[in-house]
Parts: sequence; C-alpha cells; structure tokens
Amino acid sequence: MFIESIFQITLILATFFTSLVVGFLFAFAIVVMPGIKALPDREFIRAFQVIDGVIQNNQPLFIVVWVGSALTLIVSAIFGMWQLDGISRVTLLLAAFAYIVGVQLPTITINVPLNNRLQTLDVSSADNIMQKRFRDDFESRWNFWNSFRTILASLVSVTLMILL
Repeated sequence: MFIESIFQITLILATFFTSLVVGFLFAFAIVVMPGIKALPDREFIRAFQVIDGVIQNNQPLFIVVWVGSALTLIVSAIFGMWQLDGISRVTLLLAAFAYIVGVQLPTITINVPLNNRLQTLDVSSADNIMQKRFRDDFESRWNFWNSFRTILASLVSVTLMILL
C-alpha cells in the first residue's frame, strides 16, 4: 500500500513536471527563438544572453521543475517495476529512458554548452563578423536540438498522462 501510494504520487509529479518542461521548451520553440530571430546579430545574442542568464542563475522554480522532472520520473520508473506489469511497465521504462536520453542528455551535452559559449561573447566589444560567427555557430544547432527535445518531451508527457 505504501509503495503504491509513493508510486502514484511520483507518477503524478513526474507527469506534472514533465508537462511543465514541455511547455518551457515549446515556448522557446514557437515564441522566444522566432521572436528574437528577427533581431540583428548583436541584439539576438544579447537577448539570448539575458534570457539564459535568468536560467543559469539557478532560478529556483526552474531548477525544481527541470531537476524534479527527471528525478520523479526515475523514481516512478523504479517503483513502477513493482506496481505495473506487461505493457504498462515497459511503457513507463521506455518513457523514462527516452526522457533522460532524449531530453536531459542533449540539454546537458549540447544546449547548455552552446548557451555557455554564447555567454562568453562580449557583444559590446565584438565586431560584426565575430557576432555573426557566434550566432551562426549557435542558432540553427540550438533550435534543432530544442525542437528534438520538445517533441520527445511531449511524447513522454502524453505517455505519462495515459499511464495515469
């Protein structure tokens, strides 16, 4: 009974946090990045630096949601091993794996390093060529991986809703 309750609570939290992450990624994909895309290189870089700075400054609610999504999903998958069987168990394990490998891992290995590199540019002292190079090295790759994460996180979120 206790394990069943813990499982239900963590699955609800994982679904909630994962859905919030989807909303965050989706907002970047359809509003933030298209919005700043129209800006000249200097303004684009500076706008992204400021937006990313809020996140990188350990914004507490962001940290709770982002880290909480991964932790609660992992705990749900572990408890789900005892609470679920058959296709439900396999589905939860695959969803957790997909989320960690397809959302969290690219964030850590691709998107955050791209953010960090962009943060190193002092736009006030960089010439137009350097600004263009930094933006070109950043924008398309970052957007591709953000779209990838958005799609995968959306599929995981829907899967968790179905499992609930």
